[in-house]
Amino acid sequence: MPSFDIVSRVDIAEVDNAIAGIGREIATRFDFKGSKCTIERKEGELQLVADDDLKLKQMHELLKVHLTRRKVESGALDFKPPEKASGNTMRQTILLRQGVDAILGKQLVRELKDSKLKVQVSLQGSEVRVTGKKRDDLQAAIGLVRGLKIEQPLQYVNFRE
Repeated sequence: MPSFDIVSRVDIAEVDNAIAGIGREIATRFDFKGSKCTIERKEGELQLVADDDLKLKQMHELLKVHLTRRKVESGALDFKPPEKASGNTMRQTILLRQGVDAILGKQLVRELKDSKLKVQVSLQGSEVRVTGKKRDDLQAAIGLVRGLKIEQPLQYVNFRE
């Protein structure tokens, strides 16, 4: 039976390349001269350190621009509230959303079952498997999921006949 998986993955190598580009731009830009602004990645999260709110907002813009150039969607970023750090600086943690969590998975299952499409939907860890008898049903399911207002980027992989 034809099937496909709905997943949410972020290419970590592209994120690292974008971070390197941001580091170079911070080092060369005049408005960042003499500042303590840094960005680094640890596991599935990014750490931003900036002198003040204005620099933090500028770093957010740099992050979005560089990630977009690298074809990483900014919807995969989960911004935590900024906090005060030592030396009058601001620190912010940004989580990289990987995988379809249980809440989003249940929402996708509910929407696909309510649509009356002839497909079976199942949660498999951090993926959602959609199976149907016809390829057209699966393509209609992909169209339905794309039409939903979900900010987390989703990919459709393992399309099998």
